[in-house]
Amino acid sequence: MPARSAYDTVIVGGGHNGLVAAAYLAGAGRSVIVLERLGTAGGAAVSTRPFAGVDARLSRYSYLVSLLPDRIVDDLGLRFTVRKRPVSSYTPDGTGGLLVGDEERTAESFERLTGGAREHTAWRAFQGRLAEAARSVFPTLTQPLPTRSELRERVGDATTWRLLFEEPIGLGVEEYFQHDLVRGMVLTDALIGTFVRAHDPSLRQNRCFLYHVIGGGTGDWNVPVGGMGALTSGLADAARAAGAEIATGHEATRVETDGTRAEVAYRAAADEGTLAARHVLVNTSRQELATLLDEVPPAPAEGAQLKINMLLERLPALRDPTVEPHEAFAGTFHIAEGYDALERAYAQAAAGTPPKAPPSEVYCHTLTDPSILGPGLAERGWHTLTLFGLHTPARLFRGANDRVRDALAEAALDQLDARLGESVRDCLARDAEGRPCIEVRSPLDLERDLRLPGGHIFHGDLAFPYLEDGAHPDGAAGGTDAAHRWGVATGHPNVLLCGAGAVRGGGVSGIGGHNAAMAVLGR
Repeated sequence: MPARSAYDTVIVGGGHNGLVAAAYLAGAGRSVIVLERLGTAGGAAVSTRPFAGVDARLSRYSYLVSLLPDRIVDDLGLRFTVRKRPVSSYTPDGTGGLLVGDEERTAESFERLTGGAREHTAWRAFQGRLAEAARSVFPTLTQPLPTRSELRERVGDATTWRLLFEEPIGLGVEEYFQHDLVRGMVLTDALIGTFVRAHDPSLRQNRCFLYHVIGGGTGDWNVPVGGMGALTSGLADAARAAGAEIATGHEATRVETDGTRAEVAYRAAADEGTLAARHVLVNTSRQELATLLDEVPPAPAEGAQLKINMLLERLPALRDPTVEPHEAFAGTFHIAEGYDALERAYAQAAAGTPPKAPPSEVYCHTLTDPSILGPGLAERGWHTLTLFGLHTPARLFRGANDRVRDALAEAALDQLDARLGESVRDCLARDAEGRPCIEVRSPLDLERDLRLPGGHIFHGDLAFPYLEDGAHPDGAAGGTDAAHRWGVATGHPNVLLCGAGAVRGGGVSGIGGHNAAMAVLGR
């Protein structure tokens, strides 16, 4: 229960961003309480044992880390580490495939797949542009928002700016690459949790692509040691050690503010009440914020991913004799993600039909970090396997969630099996009750369990990390106040967004929480 009736800051939502904000503000001497509806903090960045009687702690929702700045880890004194995956990706093609890992293997693999050196040369040039952009853009994410002109000047190269910020990413992909599988492998970074096509004029795909290639200034997607729950447990410990309270099982039900003082109503199983606050940080979606404030909500968001968590007794054999399973599954294993296949899947889903060949990617956490497995499981060769499906928008599941989810899961596993030397289903472990160790989550499941609007993993469409010249992020002219400069503003001066819905807030980054805290502290 809350220890007092008034706080400097009330934070609504105990996901990782809320915990980051709490740790920073409490560390600065502010009185802080986090109200979390669920029985444990962490939001989508949690570990759980989903299979009865099996000691395997899976990252149930979020599962890789790229955008979390070292600065946040260091500032908060977190004992949290990530490990680089030994392989970046593997894309099977019949009895061959494309392995992207060390430079020599990558060059050989490109030549074997494409019949020459052209695509690999183009790949290196393309990756070079992305690396330059990552080094330029990533450091700005924990600074006040630059204007568009300032960010363009920082990026420097006009071709790179055009590729990422001005023209649909499909144009650049087609300009650089000729091979369908190579084009598809590159495009997938633009489609994670985002239902869009390569040439959409909105550039939603470009915004998604940008955040997936700049993390850490390198674009690497790393493995959280101990699972995603290790991060949020560490953040909760840091927040409490700094003096913050975390009230789990406490749901915020209303926020009222006059712009200077605010009141937050909450309810719990054996308690309800109100808390006064100077600031309210909202680690929920803009839709949920509107509900709390009794305001008109923004347009509905729509998630577009299917998540399958599996535990295997062994890694399945491959059809490709040049690559070992421990290499192929250590990175991102692309399934039905050729360029044309991605477009077909999008068109089918946009027409209201589940994709016949659902595109997806698979990754094995335990090849890089076996610590999430209990004693004996790793020694027996057991492994986790995570499948993340694309182009499965929430609209497909409305009215028939269980049926569509299960059918799409079977279709996704069929597509995986078609690229293996044996069925992944034959490799599944069994739980204590004899059931296969597999669970599936649709966008509607995420909406129900985590209150992600439409199951959207970013709370809505991502935004470019800049202010339009002479305008606020919300379109209002002028202004230099801290909340707008940090990209966390709402329509109320003392109510700020601190989660994925903030500008630059998406992904497991803590950036939304950091930036909201900096705005409150006037930095």
